[in-house]
Amino acid sequence: MPTPAVLAAGQLTQRCTLQAPQTGQDGAGQPLVAWVDVANVWADVRHTSGLEAIKAGAATSLVQTSIRVRARPDLSAALRAVVAGQAYQVLAVLPDRSGVYADLVCQAIT
Repeated sequence: MPTPAVLAAGQLTQRCTLQAPQTGQDGAGQPLVAWVDVANVWADVRHTSGLEAIKAGAATSLVQTSIRVRARPDLSAALRAVVAGQAYQVLAVLPDRSGVYADLVCQAIT
């Protein structure tokens, strides 16, 4: 009989690209930040909440999302995740009790 961790892996049904910032300078010496792919992983994406607010007179929409992936030593809040063309800023990395998975607490980048 399969272990519970193997059964739960069937829930990781979406492709997620983890990206890290890479800094440099453009031709004029101005700082430049680009995002480079670190890994393509399977994930379970859950939109936990949505909030509309007005900032500086303009309506904004905040979508908070939990992205569950297999635990990796390089997961950090410095990364961003891209799922189905939507980029998410990683706010926190929460490992599960078993150490098999990690939940990325994210906010959609609009």
